[in-house]
Amino acid sequence: MAINSTPNPTPNPTQVELAILRVLWSRKEPMTVREVHEALSRSKDTAYTTVLKMLTIMADKGLARRDESERSHSYRAVHAEPVVQASLLKDLVRRAFSGSTLTLVQRALDDETASADDLEAMSSLIAQAKAKRKKG
Repeated sequence: MAINSTPNPTPNPTQVELAILRVLWSRKEPMTVREVHEALSRSKDTAYTTVLKMLTIMADKGLARRDESERSHSYRAVHAEPVVQASLLKDLVRRAFSGSTLTLVQRALDDETASADDLEAMSSLIAQAKAKRKKG
């Protein structure tokens, strides 16, 4: 089964941008550079200026929105986490699996990390997807 290959308006974040987005998604309200820096520094030594530069780049790319109304600028993610995940997945399936979601799932199952509960949940999701397609 192939995924639609139409151009994607959601920019795909880099690994560093994704780490920053996870911090932004963790809070509902906008965050200052200092708040993002503090959150990132809990798991990795990161320079404040690097976070500032990355947030500026992310705003230019359309990944984050900057609010300049206060002295300390604040940032929020432009796209919700599921939207970015879907964009990254579509890109991965297109590039690594020649557009085949079946091959993606086969490789994931070959890895043997899915528990019996995971497999049962996947089976349920597949049944739901089939039912949804029959309605549509």
